Amino acid sequence: MSFDIDQVTHTFIAESRELLEQMEGALLAVAQDGPEAVNAIFRAAHTIKGSAGMFGLDPVVAFTHVAESVLDKVRDGAIPIGDDLVALLLACRDHIGALVDAVEGGTLDGNAALADAGAPLVAALQGYLGSTAAPPADAAAADAAPADAAAADAQSAGGAGHWHISLRFGRDVLRNGMDPLSFIRYLGQLGTITGVATLADDLPDADSFDPESCYLGFEIGFVSSADKATIDAVFDFVRDDCAIRILPPESRVAEYLAWLDEAPAQRERLGQMLVRCGSITAHELEQALAAQQAAGAQAAPIGAILVDQRTVHAPVVEAALAKQRQAPEARPQQENRSVRVDADKLDRLINLVGELIIAGAGANLVARRTQIPELLECTSTLSGLVEEVRDSALQLRMVKIGATFNRFQRVVHDVARELGKDIRLDVSGEDAELDKTVVEKIGDPLTHLVRNAMDHGIEPADVRAARGKPAQGSVTLNAYHDSGSIVIEVSDDGGGLKRDRILAKAVERGLVEPGRQLSDKEIFNLIFEPGFSTAEQVTNLSGRGVGMDVVKRNIVALRGSVDVASTEGVGTTVTVRLPLTLAIINGFQVGVGKSVFVIPMEMVEECVEFHEQPGRDWVDLRGQPLPFVRLRERFGIAGAPARRRSVVVVRYGGRKAGLVVDTLLGEFQTVIKPLGKVFAGARFLSGSSILGNGDVALILDMAALLAGVESESQAAAA
Repeated sequence: MSFDIDQVTHTFIAESRELLEQMEGALLAVAQDGPEAVNAIFRAAHTIKGSAGMFGLDPVVAFTHVAESVLDKVRDGAIPIGDDLVALLLACRDHIGALVDAVEGGTLDGNAALADAGAPLVAALQGYLGSTAAPPADAAAADAAPADAAAADAQSAGGAGHWHISLRFGRDVLRNGMDPLSFIRYLGQLGTITGVATLADDLPDADSFDPESCYLGFEIGFVSSADKATIDAVFDFVRDDCAIRILPPESRVAEYLAWLDEAPAQRERLGQMLVRCGSITAHELEQALAAQQAAGAQAAPIGAILVDQRTVHAPVVEAALAKQRQAPEARPQQENRSVRVDADKLDRLINLVGELIIAGAGANLVARRTQIPELLECTSTLSGLVEEVRDSALQLRMVKIGATFNRFQRVVHDVARELGKDIRLDVSGEDAELDKTVVEKIGDPLTHLVRNAMDHGIEPADVRAARGKPAQGSVTLNAYHDSGSIVIEVSDDGGGLKRDRILAKAVERGLVEPGRQLSDKEIFNLIFEPGFSTAEQVTNLSGRGVGMDVVKRNIVALRGSVDVASTEGVGTTVTVRLPLTLAIINGFQVGVGKSVFVIPMEMVEECVEFHEQPGRDWVDLRGQPLPFVRLRERFGIAGAPARRRSVVVVRYGGRKAGLVVDTLLGEFQTVIKPLGKVFAGARFLSGSSILGNGDVALILDMAALLAGVESESQAAAA
């Protein structure tokens, strides 16, 4: 079966990016993980270089070879790895990423800008090597180099054995852009090729010969300490266009038998057991199962097929069968299966579910109006099913925030070096889930907050020592769920905000009237005003008053809120509160006159009857003062209020308040629609929704509505 070279190139690009992420994570953790992290970095670079060599991507091979040579000396202990080398290797990782991007864009060959960007990095790497590690002239030289570090490791390892590899390439392998010899040369990086026999028995006569077809096969003798899966992975890019048989050395048979003897007895299929012990690969098992299925009722057992195919030695199969018989009977467990779905298709599904909810609400309204029992029963069943579909669809879009948090390890490392400070990042709550759309949009605001904490919050080492703090500062990212929202905290153990300086700056700029009494929270939130800064000097990171206002604007655009708490000399915590989803919510509908408003159901605690008391903007709720907001006055709705009104008690971010409304309409599924451009600047509203009768309901922005409630609550308590 042939395949498209573009598809294989796409696989190379995707896998290279995954390896680069692993490389970055290992570089940032090298101080803690030591040799294990160094090995992970080396493996990532080595795999990228080998894969690039198969595709003839010489610039990628040449650059990565130099970095790999440095890493090889680090593994041997010849070069100590410190902060400077880690920073250099991170820059090399970024450059390899740029080369991979150029491969994707088709701009790799002859790219002078990339060559100029890589030259100083190569010079810096060679400074660690002296003049002994010039990059190879081309990809073939890199692949064939017998002194390659991996080959040397394989030859010197005590566990090396003689493998036998049988290759039969398909007719169209050359047409698909693959060079069979490149895969054989790449084997030299895993060990030593002791002999190659070329099989030409499929060559046709001269009249039938096609110069673009491959007729050759190879029998290869190979000495290596690599395992079977590693050797098999060499042929990943050509697997669909060749037949591969890998027969392990006799020494490995003893290892497989020892593994099977020591493994706990458990009920599993023979093929799975052989894959786990390493005697066969998953691809070999798939081929054997396909052969068994094709044979139908007369098919031999899978073990016999594997032995006949020279995939595994017979004693290994016999030992696996014996271990299988020892295992107790157990109920088979269903395998976890997953499938990748394009994000646009997922968004389309959510939009359709939203339209389904609106249509269902319309049908429910008609059923209540007509009072036909059968129709009421059908719409009730439909509403329940729609709610289940909604919850399942929304769950598909929920992702863990841990991936976003992990991005900041690199940010903290780079910014700390730029500032000359020793700062670590602590992360908790990585398993908290929220809508993928929120995750995508929260990255930039969090980056601003983390960089600001490092620049303004964490003091220099001498100041921290004078204050009795450890020399290493810390920035903490924490996430957790609360009242239908996700809360993200960005904390630092730095010097904290200077309350008096912020207030003086605000008075100087006319943001606060002189003599006005403000709470600490109100003063700290002044840092989100446009252009506000108390920095004594402007740096590359901050000090121009641009950033924190953008942070607040972006968070508010996500229907969220942001607050600051700080203690001078101890540290600062910025709390970001965001909705779990931007698509569909459970909403509590209330009426004021002819207008309908929606409150997120997770915030509603209870509803009580409202008794008007002139001149007082709070009610007594079981002995506690509860400030409230009259929605009719807040939105300027004309008409007289209803004779009997209610107070909806809501809680948001630790604050409790009441909303005075005319009528309570109950809980409904609410499809969130964005406000049009005309209403984009409207206060106290975060979106809209379409009701079953076609009318529009407005979704309340609770953060804005309750902004002044805290001070009112303190005055009421007094």
